Amino acid sequence: MYSPIYHHLQASFKSTPVESLRIFHGRGHLYEGLEHINIDWYPPVLLITAYQEIPSLELIIEAAKRHDKSDQIKSIVYQERSRNDAPSKCVWGMDIEKIIVEENGIKFEVQPGVRQNAGLFLDMRPLRKWLKAGSQGKNILNLFSYTCSLSVAALAGEARQVVSVDMSKPSIKWGERNHQLNLHDKRAVRSIPHNILKSWGRIEKYGPYDTVIVDPPTRQVGSFDAERDYIKVIKRLSRLCKPSADVIATLNSPYLGPDHLPHLMQRYQSRFRFLGDFPVSPEFKDKYPERALKIHHFKSPS
Repeated sequence: MYSPIYHHLQASFKSTPVESLRIFHGRGHLYEGLEHINIDWYPPVLLITAYQEIPSLELIIEAAKRHDKSDQIKSIVYQERSRNDAPSKCVWGMDIEKIIVEENGIKFEVQPGVRQNAGLFLDMRPLRKWLKAGSQGKNILNLFSYTCSLSVAALAGEARQVVSVDMSKPSIKWGERNHQLNLHDKRAVRSIPHNILKSWGRIEKYGPYDTVIVDPPTRQVGSFDAERDYIKVIKRLSRLCKPSADVIATLNSPYLGPDHLPHLMQRYQSRFRFLGDFPVSPEFKDKYPERALKIHHFKSPS
């Protein structure tokens, strides 16, 4: 039953060292009967996430240990996303709550299994690489920044300034620690713990921006709802963007298809051009890509 998982574990641990990546993406619906299992690697922690109970979990644990020829795995964590608060436990090895991982020469603090999300979304790796390569001298706005990984990537690429906005103060503090890990100049970092739907004054104060990133949750109780509120952000873009600014807008809803944001942009910001989509990390292949994460790239008028 678990042979596809065993194959991915074997392929992933053939080389050493292995950077952070999704090893098995069951949620992509490519493997019948395994749609409820994801496996992520945050060295040296292997995180098994289950959206329903895994009856023979020990078989996966033993396979991971068997295929780890270089002894890179020091801890295996099991997280039950089907239960309230997504509880997790260490099922093998050391109990490690916080680690520092490196991706493309950038360091990030990760807490696999401690919270519902580990702090670094692995499907966004190509976008972080693009930001590091193309942000020199730019003023970057990162809305819904979470732990600020995109801001960190932009500043690693010598951005002039990054402005990170998220309503969660703990997430903003986490992002500041990520900047500190990479020895970034504090004067180039603006952290705003704020609900953007209430006011835009502080955000506009540090603009206009060369790049605006909009990476919201699909639905956050008492706050942002992508279907209802994305329009409000799109309407504000003309006041945030410099001429010819890049706008990166993501949508991670199975109910809103790949044309949803381009249509909204055409309606409310008709002078903004749609340039195409960024790829997600290749290990996140999905049988139904229209339901998966979409990363759209727009350009403001020159």
